Amino acid sequence: MSKPAPPRDRASTVSDAVERRMWSARVLGKYWALQIPGTLLLVVILHLLQDHLGLSTWLLWSIVGFWVIKDVVLYPVVWRSYDPGYPATQHSLDGARGIATEPLNPSGYVRVRGELWRAELARDARPIKKHEAVQVRAVRGLTLIVAAVDDSPVP
Repeated sequence: MSKPAPPRDRASTVSDAVERRMWSARVLGKYWALQIPGTLLLVVILHLLQDHLGLSTWLLWSIVGFWVIKDVVLYPVVWRSYDPGYPATQHSLDGARGIATEPLNPSGYVRVRGELWRAELARDARPIKKHEAVQVRAVRGLTLIVAAVDDSPVP
């Protein structure tokens, strides 16, 4: 009789999910679709330089090989930028708190996480005074939709 598998902890389950997303066809396809044009451009430029400067064929293909190896080595570092489902590429400012740097009625500027953002009031929010605490309810492009902290719904 075989032993049952030991229970898996949450950390290993999360890391497995991240690993699956990292090697998903969608993320890999997007990454390589954006790398191939640069590689082809490099080949064209090197071919022109080969004719003009007399570069040897082995040098040309060595440079292209190093270029491709660079892309392979960097993929584990940059893959999250190509994953639309990765939390950092979604609106991570939702729920963040900040301070109004000017009155908001209906729009103005707020400072959230040390950065100055254009902001608009949420539909049901009251006008906000300068230096009043705000909470981000949504993000629309580069504009934050905010409400005063006391007006924000509790999640």
